[in-house]
Amino acid sequence: MALDPRKRAEFVNAYTRALITAWSSDAYAARLSTDARGALAEAGLQIPADAEIVIQRSVPSGQHEGNLEVQVELWEAGLATGRYEFHIPETPQIDMAELSEGDLSDVAAGGTSCCCPCSCCT
Repeated sequence: MALDPRKRAEFVNAYTRALITAWSSDAYAARLSTDARGALAEAGLQIPADAEIVIQRSVPSGQHEGNLEVQVELWEAGLATGRYEFHIPETPQIDMAELSEGDLSDVAAGGTSCCCPCSCCT
């Protein structure tokens, strides 16, 4: 079940919010383990009460946590099967090969580079 563009944007925004909040709040990250449904709802991800929720805190082998397409596919699969899997790593992993010299300078200087996987703020 492919998401229409509006639903996809809503999902991406909510998932990005969950990622950033997990990376910036230890309390929220802990809630992902104890109350995943509530924590995800707080970020804007409404999951049916009878659905299974799987939170992956480490990135599965061969996948980069910034691979938004994988997460969108997992969300679409959840809509069809009732099993929702989320990749929310303990800490953000930056693939240095994907950064330009300017990006590296910004990181080193404490610049304001975008950290969300959708890159919507660049």
